[in-house]
Amino acid sequence: MSQAATVSKVAEVRAIRARNSELANQLRAAALDGDDARITRLLAELLRCKGLSRGQRIALQQKALLSLVQSLRSAAINDDLTGLQNRRGFVQIGTRVLDIAAREHAGAHLVYFGVDQFERVSENLGRPAGQMLIRQTGNLLRDLFPSYGVHEVLGRIGNDEFAALTTRETFAARAAILDQVEDASRGGVPLKLSVGVAHFDPHSPQPIDALLEEARRDMNRPASQFAPTVPLSRMGPRALAAFHL
Repeated sequence: MSQAATVSKVAEVRAIRARNSELANQLRAAALDGDDARITRLLAELLRCKGLSRGQRIALQQKALLSLVQSLRSAAINDDLTGLQNRRGFVQIGTRVLDIAAREHAGAHLVYFGVDQFERVSENLGRPAGQMLIRQTGNLLRDLFPSYGVHEVLGRIGNDEFAALTTRETFAARAAILDQVEDASRGGVPLKLSVGVAHFDPHSPQPIDALLEEARRDMNRPASQFAPTVPLSRMGPRALAAFHL
């Protein structure tokens, strides 16, 4: 084979690999979006893998399918909007945390947060503003729970509801939680939140679903409602500055 033909063959293989890598990335994105029709089309194209040897084709297919499995696993327990755990992920990881707390005879506290004005923000300023409110509420909670992902669990449990599981005693009492939220969110657009707390007793352990329900009921009690502020710098759209309760 001439040098020119060899160079051409190498370039062709590289182009095919690049195309198939692109297909693998598109497949991952389709999996995250839950687009079944697109997943089917991309899999069919990827599995053909024209221009590669059988071994190269199998290796590429395995890599793409592994990427797809990882994407589906991540999508199953993570909330796309905030990057936090979704309810399923929160329950899975939180259950392991409570198992450890029970073995070590340590208490824990489940804190439930509700963004009371989410629907009103969305109706007045549009869906993007509502989504940004949810994202930035998640960021605010990350500030409150800096050990999130290590010693604490933080998740978006519902459309406008969040939960945190922690062993820190500073979150054992609602008044202390309110003070911390107000300190973290001082000086911005006033948006109303609700907070509820449930306590895990290692000597009489409850499953995490029961703690979530108890904290949610506590959140819905009138005494748990207050009006902290979320800094405008977190919110982004100028339209939020014109929003008044």
